[in-house]
Amino acid sequence: MKIKSVNLDTVCGITSKLPNNSIPEFAFAGKSNVGKSSLINAFINRKSYARTSSQPGKTQTINYYNINSEFYLVDLPGYGYAKVSYEVKEKWGKMIERYLKKSPTLKAVFLLVDIRHEPNANDIQMYEWVIANGFDPIIIATKADKISKGAVLKQVSVIRKTLNCSKETVIIPFSAQDKRGLEDIYKIVDDYLESLSKG
Repeated sequence: MKIKSVNLDTVCGITSKLPNNSIPEFAFAGKSNVGKSSLINAFINRKSYARTSSQPGKTQTINYYNINSEFYLVDLPGYGYAKVSYEVKEKWGKMIERYLKKSPTLKAVFLLVDIRHEPNANDIQMYEWVIANGFDPIIIATKADKISKGAVLKQVSVIRKTLNCSKETVIIPFSAQDKRGLEDIYKIVDDYLESLSKG
């Protein structure tokens, strides 16, 4: 995949109406400190297009990045951020769920989890939400450069077991630092776009 153009077309807050897009959407979800902005910047080959911060919880909106005028990369709000009130967390949750239920051109959901840790209750809930809305999430196990190569396979197995994934669920170890896993993510998106163009 060659990234020729990137535009942040739409930003939706809690009360915003979701856009009625005509091109495919690929959503990226994950808890607040999982490295989602770093992955998006790696994906679009821009250093700081998506805001990264030492403070988790920066993404509080649904951000639609138009890629090559061919598809949207949709950045969902980071969930599980401890320093916001329960009411705000609940509103973020409802916003994410509304998006999963009502976006007509959503083709796939990538769920990011930190490869170093067992998925927590928020990760499990998000995984189950995605499944309940008819998608088999593609799991991206971020920060793979932070552990040894030998530990990667072990942690992938822990993630698969904890989330109760099916055998078919794809889990991609990813690192924003050395870009491992990026080509696998590109291939999944490319394969969807190719199948849609044939369909």
